Amino acid sequence: MKKIIAAALLSAVTASAFAGPTCNVPEAQWMKEADFIASKEAQGFKIKTFKVSKGKCYEIYGFDKDGKKVEIYFNPATGAEIERK
Repeated sequence: MKKIIAAALLSAVTASAFAGPTCNVPEAQWMKEADFIASKEAQGFKIKTFKVSKGKCYEIYGFDKDGKKVEIYFNPATGAEIERK
């Protein structure tokens, strides 16, 4: 029984470590993806991958203006950074 509980706890901790933030914004208020990408590129980001995360945030993978590799979640309505990994 202890092994089952330990496995369940490990699974929960592992899943939460890889989960991103949740954005509770109605899709009707989201920035157009092309406008969002253009604004981030104008700020110096080099975007390799753009996607909508499971938590309904905009997410980019790429490099910041200093060339540092980034994974960043953004509010899809405002474009504000929410979390950086």
